[in-house]
Amino acid sequence: MKFWSKTCSQKEVMFFRELEEILDVIEPSQCVKIQEPLFKQITKCVSSPHFQVAERALYYWNNEYIMSLIEENSNVILRIMFSRLYRISKEHWNLAIVALVYNVLKAFIEMNSTVFDELTATYKSDHQHKKMKEKEREELWKKLEDLELKRGLRCEGIIPT
Repeated sequence: MKFWSKTCSQKEVMFFRELEEILDVIEPSQCVKIQEPLFKQITKCVSSPHFQVAERALYYWNNEYIMSLIEENSNVILRIMFSRLYRISKEHWNLAIVALVYNVLKAFIEMNSTVFDELTATYKSDHQHKKMKEKEREELWKKLEDLELKRGLRCEGIIPT
């Protein structure tokens, strides 16, 4: 993980192949030790604009043994990946990636619907809160612009003081 390529997509895809071979033989107890940094990196790669990197990361859900590791630790892994997966399902430019993300989200629903529902509600609430804050910010800027305009007009003598 320390030497993960950040600029070369071909190396990232190669790293995924190597990592899959390691994960195919790893003991579940060892997976628990590395799951947080591993799935944070996988999450970054899933949201990569390079479709081969994102696709390769999402192919882990086609591997039965890796799926069993994910299922055993779905509570933690889902919390790491959820918000970015949800956002990618709405925003990614490549439709094949969006379809794969939907499949991963569906798998997570089947694994742990309680946590999935909790994270969905939290995400939607946070998103709504951000929209409200953005709207408030825009309204404040509009007020400031109006005040500045009035001040400028007063200085020019167009509006009496």
